[in-house]
Amino acid sequence: MKNSETASVDPTHAFLSDLQALMADAEKLLSNSPESEHTENGSPLRMRLEAAQERFNELYAGAKKQVIAGGKYTDKTIRENPYQALAVAAVVGVLVGVLIGRRHS
Repeated sequence: MKNSETASVDPTHAFLSDLQALMADAEKLLSNSPESEHTENGSPLRMRLEAAQERFNELYAGAKKQVIAGGKYTDKTIRENPYQALAVAAVVGVLVGVLIGRRHS
């Protein structure tokens, strides 16, 4: 069984908080570096970091929209075809049971 503390933490949120902490640490390092004081536009590393942040935010937003759309589509399909959904779930359950039974034999 899983630890209740581990089960309550969403892996996505944990990943995002770790990534945000990493970005904050990188920004601190860049702001303390002597190179950032000498250039007007900032260092190339800072520009790459900001570009990576923007790209990650775009990818995350796009993936989130796709997951939500897929969930809504699945919910709509199951609600419109409850008996077919039940039949598909039963067939998948039987197939998984047969495969697990063969493994233990």
